[in-house]
Amino acid sequence: MLDTNILVRAAGRGEGAAKALISLVLRSQSHVLVTSPFILAELERVLAYERIRRIAKLDLEGIQAFVSDIRAVSELVWPGAAPRVVPDDADDDNVVHTAVQGMADCICTVNKDFFHPAVTTYCAQRGITVCGDVALLEFLRAEGGVG
Repeated sequence: MLDTNILVRAAGRGEGAAKALISLVLRSQSHVLVTSPFILAELERVLAYERIRRIAKLDLEGIQAFVSDIRAVSELVWPGAAPRVVPDDADDDNVVHTAVQGMADCICTVNKDFFHPAVTTYCAQRGITVCGDVALLEFLRAEGGVG
């Protein structure tokens, strides 16, 4: 499961770990991208920030196309009401519960709030690892000899 910040990093025209990670997952026969309506809405909102649009070199049509592409290649889940998990940001609970509902193996993020012991413990109890994009990319490349 890729957090919004990873998807935003992958949206631009440049190269990087986030973009390589999406490409690798989409080519994989054994991995599925999990997302939710909350994450897709957040992605569209964040990509529309003027500063992000300049960096990613995306216009509104490009933003809508990227979000639509992510929706099309993802398994969409609808996490329901669930307990608070992320101490510093209730919105991040939606990401955790998307991963839980989607039975994801990991949450890939660069958001430090997800590395809080309460979050990593909650996730680990559900078989979910929290890691950054570079670490996940290296793991997937080593696992499958691809990329």
